[in-house]
Amino acid sequence: MRAQLGDQLVVESPATSVPRRDGEIVGLHHADGTPPYDVRWSDTDEVTLVFPGPDAHIRHIEHGPGRAPGTSRPSAEGTGGRQGDAGPGGTRPGRPPNPGDIGRRVAAERTRLGLTRAETARRAGMAPEYLAYIEERTAGPTVASLINLAAALGTSVTALRGGGLDVPPGQGRALLHPQVRDLGPDECRARLSTHGVGRVAVSTADGPAVVPVNYEVMDDAIAFRTAPDSVPAAAVGSEVAFEVDHVDEAMSQGWSVLVVGPARVVTEPDAVRKLVDRAHTTPWPGGEREMWVSIRPTRVTGRRITPAEQ
Repeated sequence: MRAQLGDQLVVESPATSVPRRDGEIVGLHHADGTPPYDVRWSDTDEVTLVFPGPDAHIRHIEHGPGRAPGTSRPSAEGTGGRQGDAGPGGTRPGRPPNPGDIGRRVAAERTRLGLTRAETARRAGMAPEYLAYIEERTAGPTVASLINLAAALGTSVTALRGGGLDVPPGQGRALLHPQVRDLGPDECRARLSTHGVGRVAVSTADGPAVVPVNYEVMDDAIAFRTAPDSVPAAAVGSEVAFEVDHVDEAMSQGWSVLVVGPARVVTEPDAVRKLVDRAHTTPWPGGEREMWVSIRPTRVTGRRITPAEQ
């Protein structure tokens, strides 16, 4: 038995009272097209790993010119469907792929880690074609696939599903035997240099305030973009605290780094141009935020919580 992406796997039931099952092959585990296959079943729209038995056969689908394998559906005559039905993941023929939320989170986390699809698929024990399908289509990966992907990306299934977005982190159980250790200067700088979102603590006319900002690290200084009349702009001309952290909710562990130092406005044209060119993202709140604030660290400390055996 050999197949290619987009072919149909048909399982004929030996019992006359049980209907047959069919699904689209969306992932190959061997280059020669031999089993097993990742199959997206037409009756449940779920993707499962299948080792076809003697009651299964392949219906080969002709892939039209210009259409990549795995993006075509059987013709209306072959499946009883309607002309114009949506393809895999609800994408209609001729329209660009429509990745689902899980696919977007997987792709974003993989990109953040600097991993290729091939390397991520190898770590997760799945076909690269199936990973591409997950990232580019509204896929419904099985729990096993999500567990493997989460492990490959160093995150959790809950995070890939987008769970917990409306609740603060740290609601899981504490470790039975936690170990808290201080991070050295190099470790702190390594975690800071990953950029992302941090929190700056400032004094305002209404009292102390802590606000999240998208930040960059350039020449050992923390830099963030804001507006002159915003709360983060109150950092200018005073000593402030800046904190960044990461919490692994599933493992009840994490780390935090605290930076203390004076803040100033970046006014040098070359420095501003360099920051703009190297910025990994625009400020999430949007709007006109062209004022760059730089924090020059005078003190950097960090801590990490892990299981005692690590």
